[in-house]
Amino acid sequence: MNTPNPLTSRKSGPLEGTIKVPGDKSISHRALMLGAITVGETIISGLLEGEDVLATAEAMRSLGAEVCKGSDGLWHIYGTGIGGLKEPKEALDMGNSGTGVRLLMGLVAGHAITTKFTGDGSLSGRPMNRIIKPLEMMGATFETSDGGTLPLTVIGNEDTMPLEYRLPVASAQVKSAILLAGLSAPGRTTVIEERPTRDHTERMLRHFGLGVDVQDMKDGSQAISIIGQQELEPCAVDVPGDPSSAAFPAVAALLNKGSELRLCGICVNERRMGLYVTLQEMGADISYEHERIVAGEPVADIIVRGTGTLKGIDVPPERVPSMIDEFPALAMVAACAEGTTKMTGLGELRVKESDRLLMVTEGLKACGISLEMGEDSLTINSNGRHPIGGATIKTALDHRIAMAFLALGTATDEPITIDDATPIKTSFPNFEELMEDLGAEINQSTKKN
Repeated sequence: MNTPNPLTSRKSGPLEGTIKVPGDKSISHRALMLGAITVGETIISGLLEGEDVLATAEAMRSLGAEVCKGSDGLWHIYGTGIGGLKEPKEALDMGNSGTGVRLLMGLVAGHAITTKFTGDGSLSGRPMNRIIKPLEMMGATFETSDGGTLPLTVIGNEDTMPLEYRLPVASAQVKSAILLAGLSAPGRTTVIEERPTRDHTERMLRHFGLGVDVQDMKDGSQAISIIGQQELEPCAVDVPGDPSSAAFPAVAALLNKGSELRLCGICVNERRMGLYVTLQEMGADISYEHERIVAGEPVADIIVRGTGTLKGIDVPPERVPSMIDEFPALAMVAACAEGTTKMTGLGELRVKESDRLLMVTEGLKACGISLEMGEDSLTINSNGRHPIGGATIKTALDHRIAMAFLALGTATDEPITIDDATPIKTSFPNFEELMEDLGAEINQSTKKN
């Protein structure tokens, strides 16, 4: 067990600089997985080298692909081809990675192999039944712990059946797992979603040469289809910066008047930009420059300026899928904005790395913020002044809770301490150093002013 690593964030003043945040985690996972089932060499630049993604890289090695980081700093993958994954000799330890395990469950379901998945305490408490149900319909069988959680075993089926499946809840992970299983199935596999979710899998499949058909339905839903048993084409993948990781330095800049920050090469996929749209509606000065397409994804530099003028708003519930990982960051801004910010449709936050709705609520209350938490809602009331702070925040081993409160601590009157910064390494290994380079004071909690 890792020794807890508490960190303290202190009032900093304006933050300034040009930075590049780590590569997008969602895209990094998918690049490794698809590269591992091509025939030939896939070269990846900008891969996020956080613990979650490295767990996926190790899993692909265990499944028979050659995955290595070269002396050139690039990642080189020599794949097995569609249907060519090998049965791993040991359980695949996915650490804290919900994306990694759920997508890989879909990928191995289409192979005649047996694969056991394990993870850390946080991942082992997260629900998997929403993935299991459609994959069972495609021919896979499962052995799970009580409640459908990890550790679990997937018994794949080389005679995978194509499927048409309507998502009961908006989930890019479920959609992706079905599409990845469908790569091994003869004929058309279709996923119907009532609300758009992240489309990184569809974009990445196209980048690897597979046709992806997207149809708008009469009822307003969308059907995403692929034809299985086609080989993917190896290619180069340049992973853009992660907008979810960029959220934390961006929020710190917004909370400190006079800040000016350039975040270079960020993925600005419209299905990931809900936070930034919301911040602009709250009065944030955010703009985009050098817009381009990289590996099938829209990319731009994001410029954030701290003007000191932010107001509370009602966040539309239909925006939730495009900012599901950024609500902890948004809550920090709401705590400093003038007026009331109401967020609804947040039920999915309760089954993330932690119960994020509860952890944000408890943390902000400890910092002196007035708020009300519902079953799937959060209402934050603020007079526009920055919170007092002066609290030690329980993070429940959740990297986004940790980074959110460290960002808030750069603007509070009293320091904010998080109980353990270790989980930050899963997605943003150099977060502390990068923030200090911008002018933030984030350091070991034993250090005195």
